[in-house]
Amino acid sequence: MTQQSVRNLSLFGLTWPIFIELLLQMVMGNADTLMLSYYSDNAVASVGVANRIIYILILIYGVIATGASVLVAKALGAKEDRRASEIAVVSIGANLVIGLALSGTMYVTGDQLLRVMGLPEELLREAMQYIVIVGGFSFFPAVALTISAVLRCHGFAKDVMLVTIGMNIVDVIGNYLFIFGPFGIPVLGVFGVAMTTTISKAMGLVFLVAFLLRRVENPLPFHTLIRFPFDHLRQLLKIGVPSACELLSYHTSQLAITYIAAFLGTQALTTKVYTENLMMFIYLFSMAISQGTQILIGHQSGANQFQQVYERCIVSTRISFAISLGMGVILYLFSPRLLTIFTDDASIIHTGSLLLLMTILLEPGRSINLVILGALRALGDIQYALYLGIISMWGISVALSYLLAITLDLGLLGIWISYVIDEWLRGLVLLKRWRARRWLSQTNIEIQG
Repeated sequence: MTQQSVRNLSLFGLTWPIFIELLLQMVMGNADTLMLSYYSDNAVASVGVANRIIYILILIYGVIATGASVLVAKALGAKEDRRASEIAVVSIGANLVIGLALSGTMYVTGDQLLRVMGLPEELLREAMQYIVIVGGFSFFPAVALTISAVLRCHGFAKDVMLVTIGMNIVDVIGNYLFIFGPFGIPVLGVFGVAMTTTISKAMGLVFLVAFLLRRVENPLPFHTLIRFPFDHLRQLLKIGVPSACELLSYHTSQLAITYIAAFLGTQALTTKVYTENLMMFIYLFSMAISQGTQILIGHQSGANQFQQVYERCIVSTRISFAISLGMGVILYLFSPRLLTIFTDDASIIHTGSLLLLMTILLEPGRSINLVILGALRALGDIQYALYLGIISMWGISVALSYLLAITLDLGLLGIWISYVIDEWLRGLVLLKRWRARRWLSQTNIEIQG
């Protein structure tokens, strides 16, 4: 692919590799947990708690990576290839420094962090092994996230997908060897899983660097790091920080709703987990379309093609809406059969099927929200979505979940009703803002040097 062909990206060409990548990340995360469960329940719990801390690190690294995705695409759209390369270099350098600092923090203070989270003493040793190794080398994914964002902006989403596939293959093979110990290989448990995870990420980073140096035609000016263009960093943070805050608000609100669901009992909590695992496939479609649309709009806005920007978002929203609606119907029609993959409890299957019926309403609303959010992020109009998200997630989704599920005794159905209202409200408000073109006043992110 040449630099000129970057200008002619397609939604499908960007979306399907991103979807496969997201799907693999979800499936392999569950596969790691499943494989560890054959070794020890304590190991599963230890890694689960440690991964909560690792997730916070990834969220921090995502600040720079998100900003890079927007600014590089925008610069390429404006045919400012050198500027795009400068932003890429600054992004990589910044996340490397942040990654090294946080990796050192994990190595030194991992024990204290786990104790603060109230981890039982019997889980502490294995959790400590995991967080020191995986967290101590978290600068690998810090840099990898940034390079992946840059490659996607240049149209090489398929390369990132292939690297992800390779990493997951290495991860599964390594986990199998060190958990089950075939051919006389010592069983290392959590230590082996942590080593395998770190090695697979290191190998993935090596290949991503190779793809970056090979694919991007304009030479990467690493010498600019000597005088470090703080202007680029400021713009990266201006986009990345609100995006990360919006994502953090979403996940913490989901934790609060899970806490509410726990009041309904173990069976209700189990049903919620199984149902959301099935719903995740629809969510991934919407997320992939959102990320692909964000890259396309970044290019178009950089070229000042604002009518195409407007139409691109509307078309992507319609596509995502139709796919979400169709997938919701399919999941509901096959819900009893799909839920039997996880359980044979008739009560869980009945309630789960009812929740998947509600999903036919929920996911189309979520699809509107996700696609327009990605479009607004590409234009730098993220502050409004952040404030709207915080108010709606906590003021409607969490508060209404408690009211309907606990106070009015609707159980999980009440939680799903709150989901529907929250996603549709945010989606429709963002759609109204998009149609009013309020984002035009926010498109003045600097492109010229």
